[in-house]
Amino acid sequence: MRHAEVSYFGTDGKPVDPVRVSLNEDGVEQAHAAAQALAGVALDRVLTSGLPRTLETAAIVAPRRKAETWPELSELRGGRLSEIPTDALQHEFVHAFRGVIPNDTRFLRGESIDELFDRVLPALDRLVAADDWHTALAVLHGGVNRAILSYALTAERMFLGHFEQAPACVNVLDLGESGEWIVRAVNVAAYDVLHLAHRSTTMERYWEQYRAHAENE
Repeated sequence: MRHAEVSYFGTDGKPVDPVRVSLNEDGVEQAHAAAQALAGVALDRVLTSGLPRTLETAAIVAPRRKAETWPELSELRGGRLSEIPTDALQHEFVHAFRGVIPNDTRFLRGESIDELFDRVLPALDRLVAADDWHTALAVLHGGVNRAILSYALTAERMFLGHFEQAPACVNVLDLGESGEWIVRAVNVAAYDVLHLAHRSTTMERYWEQYRAHAENE
């Protein structure tokens, strides 16, 4: 699943360090809704990236399991927004996850899709090779989840950007006996099953938040 909602800009309009940002009030409610949806699922392991927003979500969704920290599953790392030309910034925000993203594309001028696959796929292989679990929950990030879902569907290092990942959404993947992935559900948000609350994408909403902050400076 993806971590629940956070606020990347504080009440004063200033950006919050994405490494330290915590769940906001909506995020806490979303995580509790996901916890209800998963209440009947026996979880053998719970993985997180170790960032606060994943740890906090995991603590609500799976309080009976100690969350593991897998830093290699942290989110795509963006570059410095101040270094992106003003006339290109909106496009790079809004179209960050559109279509089939070439592997040499850098997320907001930071980490490339290839570099994301380089760290995510070995971690996925390590989890699959372990024999101490039947059902695992991985509380991760939108970009990481897209990489995993894309690989599960294509068996290639192909990044399908059109997988929307709402806050606290759940994706359901099974692993067949011969090692093939079966994608059973994508972007299930227990608090908004039909996604009626937002017709814009997560990156579009982040752009609006960033633009409001920039206009107030």
